[in-house]
Amino acid sequence: MVDVGIFVGSVYGNAQHVAEQVEEMIAEKGHSVELFIDGTLDNFKQTKSVLFISSTTGQGDVPPNLEFLIMDMKDTMPLMDQKPFAVVGLGDSSYSDSFCGAGKQIFEVLLELQGQPVADLFIVDAIETLEPELEVVPWVESLLPKLTA
Repeated sequence: MVDVGIFVGSVYGNAQHVAEQVEEMIAEKGHSVELFIDGTLDNFKQTKSVLFISSTTGQGDVPPNLEFLIMDMKDTMPLMDQKPFAVVGLGDSSYSDSFCGAGKQIFEVLLELQGQPVADLFIVDAIETLEPELEVVPWVESLLPKLTA
């Protein structure tokens, strides 16, 4: 079983790049980690803790590569039994109505599944941050003791 499963939702590759940087940091800290670009419900169930890093597309939608997993989670409701989780939402606040909509949706689904958030949703605004990995990697590093406890 993997200590941390990173599930990424990316359209143009930015969220995937951030997730790869996070994966590298977690591995360097000696934890088992796996990055899932097209994650499945089985992948989700076989991790000790989960980290979602997702951009938002359309009108606040989850990117296509993560959409089916989120739909499967909503449909089957696999209870997490307090499994630790964290969510990073990447977005652009100029889209005020749908800003970080995917991250917000994912966070809510994980709460409904009775996951244990180790932090509030972490939002990164593309208008303010050109290199989101510079904020996300240290944030996740600070959460590792809670994610891997």
